[in-house]
Amino acid sequence: MVNINELDQKLELEYPCNWCYKVVGEEREKLEQAIRDVVLEREHSVAHSNTSRSGKYISLNLDLLVHNEDDRQFIYEALKAHQNIKMVL
Repeated sequence: MVNINELDQKLELEYPCNWCYKVVGEEREKLEQAIRDVVLEREHSVAHSNTSRSGKYISLNLDLLVHNEDDRQFIYEALKAHQNIKMVL
C-alpha cells in the first residue's frame, strides 16, 4: 500500500480557479463570522455541508475564486488559525 503523503507530487492547478474549503466548527453563526473575517469583501458562497451525528459539530462549504497557490494557501492557513474554526479540509 502506498501512503499518499509519501508521494512527492504537487497539486497542479490552473489559476485563477474556484476552490472549496470545508470548515468545521461548533456553531453555524460563528463559522460564518470566521469566514467573513478571513475573506473580507471577496465574493464567495457558503453552504451547509454536514452536521455530526451528535449535533456538536457542523461543517460548511466555502467556495471562492483563488488567484494563485499563495492565495489558496493563505486563505487555508487563515481559516485554520481562526479561533471559531476547529478544522479546515
